[in-house]
Amino acid sequence: MVKNTAGKNNEYNNESITQLKGAERVRLRPSVIFGSDDITGCQHSIFEIISNSIDEAREGYGRRIEITRHADGSITNVDYGRGIPVDYNTIEEKYNWELIFCELYAGGKYNNNDNDNYQFSLGLNGLGLCSAQYASRYMDVKIYRDGFEYSLYFERGENVGGLKKEIATNARTGTVIRWLPDDEVFKDINVPLSYFKDMLKKQAIVNDGLVFVLRDEASGEKLTYCYETGIRGYIAEIISDDAITEPVHLTHETTGRDRQDLPDYRLKFAMTFCFDNKVNLCEYYHNSSWLEYGGSPDRAVKNAFVAAIDAYIKAAGLYKKDEKKLTFTDIEDSLVLISSSFSTVTSYENQTKKAINNRFIQEAMTDYLKKQLSIYFVENKIEADKIAAQVMANKRSRETAEKTRLSIKKKLTGGMDFTNRAEKFVNCRTKDITRRELYIVEGDSAMGACKLGRDAEFQAIMPVRGKILNCLKADYNKIFANDIITDLIRVLGCGVAVASKHGRDLDSFDIDKLNWAKVIICTDADVDGFHIRTQVLTMLYRLTPELITQKKVFIAESPLYEITAGKNTHFAYTDAEKNAICAKIKGNYRIQRSKGLGENEPDMLWHTTMNPATRKLIQVMPEDVQRTQEMFEVLLGDNIKGRKEFIEEHGHRYLEMVDVV
Repeated sequence: MVKNTAGKNNEYNNESITQLKGAERVRLRPSVIFGSDDITGCQHSIFEIISNSIDEAREGYGRRIEITRHADGSITNVDYGRGIPVDYNTIEEKYNWELIFCELYAGGKYNNNDNDNYQFSLGLNGLGLCSAQYASRYMDVKIYRDGFEYSLYFERGENVGGLKKEIATNARTGTVIRWLPDDEVFKDINVPLSYFKDMLKKQAIVNDGLVFVLRDEASGEKLTYCYETGIRGYIAEIISDDAITEPVHLTHETTGRDRQDLPDYRLKFAMTFCFDNKVNLCEYYHNSSWLEYGGSPDRAVKNAFVAAIDAYIKAAGLYKKDEKKLTFTDIEDSLVLISSSFSTVTSYENQTKKAINNRFIQEAMTDYLKKQLSIYFVENKIEADKIAAQVMANKRSRETAEKTRLSIKKKLTGGMDFTNRAEKFVNCRTKDITRRELYIVEGDSAMGACKLGRDAEFQAIMPVRGKILNCLKADYNKIFANDIITDLIRVLGCGVAVASKHGRDLDSFDIDKLNWAKVIICTDADVDGFHIRTQVLTMLYRLTPELITQKKVFIAESPLYEITAGKNTHFAYTDAEKNAICAKIKGNYRIQRSKGLGENEPDMLWHTTMNPATRKLIQVMPEDVQRTQEMFEVLLGDNIKGRKEFIEEHGHRYLEMVDVV
């Protein structure tokens, strides 16, 4: 360590070098051990303690682990294993509690490849328990072993009171540790309940029959996690009812070495997979630690599945002439796979154990998987044909999306310089986005009238030419091939939100790039106008839903009636308004249905629809998004049966509208 001499002198000499000792080795540099000094590092320190209990349980000592998340942020971990050996160690000439709790690189798992103790262990480096103790504000330990109860207490890495040993009052064995991560070490120690739920569920999945009990004092919640059949039970839980194939379970054990001059070690692994066009998931575990970044097992799965499925597709003649080879992305889109491997020698990338890089593990898993997949395809031709068809559908969908991505990206580019790139769009003069209004109007005739009736300083006009595409039913490629839609999206300027695994590159929505303070839909008050309004709203709902949640979308109400009394003209937007106006007029008056937007005089259009002082705007509210989605699905989606039932039940309410037209 280089000593900081700032403010004293700038000498760099023999006395400038210092060594961290004891708890400082972790407390001053927690990121070295835990990967970070934020909430992620704190979470990893918690897992280090729980992982020791898991190792004991996997060795066959205690099948139940209890974790309590206390209201003050401390955690208690209880196991029923053999209990940590803490008495005097004649070989090391120290107490074991000093080695385990106060010395880095001390533990009982270094010789796991040479004997039967802790062969497949999460903790291999002798760092976890000591480093977690060093990083705690306090740690209170009770150990039950050999008929005794041992007690230890630590504060900020220092032992207080030594080891206390007394005869146990019960015959149990195991370890109880309560500790509080230190906010002087970690920037954030408020570990959410969701972390414990996710972590313990994952451990239950890959440790068949092991019971994890989680108690949360703050909420009073108690949860139990146990998968008697491990990854097979988890796969059965998450796949859809109409999955493409039934789950396939594979197990294998072998020995090998990472390099010719290194000793052999044992490897065993289990893998369950199936294909599903509604669910996709690939998770990898090693020695029960979740490999967030995969490493060797991940590479093995990718290599084996691509090789085996590519060979089957070639043999079946499913590739078109000069068609590119499939990629793992095409497979992964419909693959549900859980891999759980164990080895007596493990090369983790670092202490956080998020990836492994054993060469032998990768090669052994790849070879075995290739062979088993080839056998499976031969013995299960119906399933193999289904898999091949789905993978090819994924592949071609991805390629189609990639082909259209570049051209669509240009079409959807925002900014203020769009005047010449959207047909018949009429811009306004101001660049002040807080004032700018975009009127989406129905057709060329309405555009002409609105153009003459608007305030050109802050009101722009975008005509919708004919009935817009139903965006709820159409796929993205068809949507983005529609000039009306792409012109409108381009004028909006904020991009689109694309909820599609093959359209992720098109997901460019940014509310800050919206060119308008208000987006106003302005159509005639008739069936065709209502239809166009609904289609525009559907488009905004699917492609730019945040415009609705941010309350940027409005509907301009057009008057239903013109009531003329002498030189005065009144406008009524509802029948009730019409009746109220007529009741107040003294003398003769004439009522007529209001004309379409394109037939109105500019002055009238300005007064009724565009003048902020006299117009009526309906704000499209986001409160009932679920109800909106349900209605769009019924009226415009593929639910034909639901639409028929809706019309049968509610259709009479809309007959009056048809009569008026």
